[in-house]
Amino acid sequence: MFSGLNKFIKNILPKQLFYRGLLIVALPIIILQFTISIVFFDSLWIKTNKGMTRALVAEIKTFLQAYDKQERNKEMIVKLYEENLEFKINLVKNSIIPEKLKERWFSPVDRSLRRELKSKGFDYWFNTTIYKESIDLKIKYEDGYFQFYIPRDRLTSSSARLFGLWITVPALLIISIAIIFLKNQTRPIIKLAEASEKFGKGEDVEQFRPSGALEIRKAGYEFDRMRKRIIRHLNQRSEMLSGISHDLRTPLTRMKLQLELISDKKLSKKLSENIDEMEKMLNDYLQFASTGATEKTKEFDLTKLIEKIISKNESKMIGFEKKKTIYFSGRKNLIERCINNFIDNSQKYAQKIDFKIEELKNNLRIIIEDDGPGIPTSEYENVFKPFYKVSKGRADAKSSVGLGLSISSDIIQSHGGKIELGKSSLGGLKVMISLPS
Repeated sequence: MFSGLNKFIKNILPKQLFYRGLLIVALPIIILQFTISIVFFDSLWIKTNKGMTRALVAEIKTFLQAYDKQERNKEMIVKLYEENLEFKINLVKNSIIPEKLKERWFSPVDRSLRRELKSKGFDYWFNTTIYKESIDLKIKYEDGYFQFYIPRDRLTSSSARLFGLWITVPALLIISIAIIFLKNQTRPIIKLAEASEKFGKGEDVEQFRPSGALEIRKAGYEFDRMRKRIIRHLNQRSEMLSGISHDLRTPLTRMKLQLELISDKKLSKKLSENIDEMEKMLNDYLQFASTGATEKTKEFDLTKLIEKIISKNESKMIGFEKKKTIYFSGRKNLIERCINNFIDNSQKYAQKIDFKIEELKNNLRIIIEDDGPGIPTSEYENVFKPFYKVSKGRADAKSSVGLGLSISSDIIQSHGGKIELGKSSLGGLKVMISLPS
C-alpha cells in the first residue's frame, strides 16, 4: 500500500529541481494563506455580515412599527430614516410584491439577508445585484409595499477585499523572490549538467567556470579537474600510439627497400604482403586512438551524407530507401567513418545491402541489413570489444585487427546513441543505429 502511494507521489511530483524547489517554497505559503482565508471568512467576515444584516433588519422592523404607531406625521419617520440612516424609502400602494428571484445560494450577503427577513416574518423581495452601490428591498405593507434602497456597505464589510489584497500581494511577492533565487541556484547545476553532457559526447567544453552555492562550485571544480585528467590521459595515449607508429614505420620502410634487393620474387611478395598487413594494423590502431579527436558539433543533412557514402562505393549491391530529408546535429566526419565501417564489413561477406533511415518521436534510426552469414546471437555484445574477432559465421580477414565495430560503437555512444544487432529480413545481419534527434 505504502509503496504504491510512494510511487503515485513520485509520478505526480515535478521532475526538474527548479520546480521541486518552487513547490517546497510555494506550497506551505499557499496552504497557510488558504487556511487563514477560511478562518477569516468563517469566523470574522461571515459573522460580521450576520451582525450587520441583523441590525439592518431590526432597523427596518423598528421603522415599520414606528410608522404604524405614528398616525399624523408619518412623513417625519421616513425623513428621519433617510437623513440618519441614508435609506431611500418609497411607499407603493395598491401593488403586489414581484415574484422572488432565483436564490443565489453562493452569495453570503443574500443568504444572511434572506435568513434574517424570514426570521422576522416579513413578506419580502430583494435584489442585491441590480445596483452597484445599493440594494433594492421591498417589504409588504397593507395593500402595497415599502421599497427601501439601502447602501451596500450596510450589509457587507469592505475589509474582506482589503484582507484578500493583503494576503495575496505578499504571497506573490515572496513566491516571485523565491523564483528568482531558485533560478540563480539551479542555473549553475544546469550549466554543469550541460558541460558534462558535452564532454561525455566528446565535444570540447570551452571556458567552464563553476558558480553557485559552495557545494555546487565544489562539484564543478571536481568535474573540471576530472575532465582535464581524462583529456591528459587521452592525449598521452594518442601521443604514445603516434610515437609507436612513427617508430615502426621507419623500420618497415627500410624492410620494403631491402625487399627490392631480394632476388626470390615469391619470397619477396610474401614478405611484402606481411609488411602491408602490419601497416594496415598500425593505421587501425591510430584510427582507434583518434576516435575521440575534437571535432565541432554542427547540424548536417544525414540523408545526403548516406547518399554520398553510397555513391562513393559505386556498388549496385547497396540500396537506400529514402523517405525525406533528415537533419542531425553531431560530428559529421565521425558519423561518416562509423557508417563506412559497417558498409566495409558488410561488403566483405554479403551480396546485398539495404539502407533505411527512420525519424521517430525522440530519436532517429539508421538500419543496415545484409544477406551475409550473420553473427551468432551470443556474439552480439562481444563484437564491440576492441581487438575481438568472431571465429565463426563471418570469417576473419587478414587485414582486420578487430577494431572496426569498436570504433563505430564509441562514435555512436559519444553522440548519446546506441547500436543494436539483430537478424536481418535478408537472412544476414541487421544493424540498428539509434541517435537522439
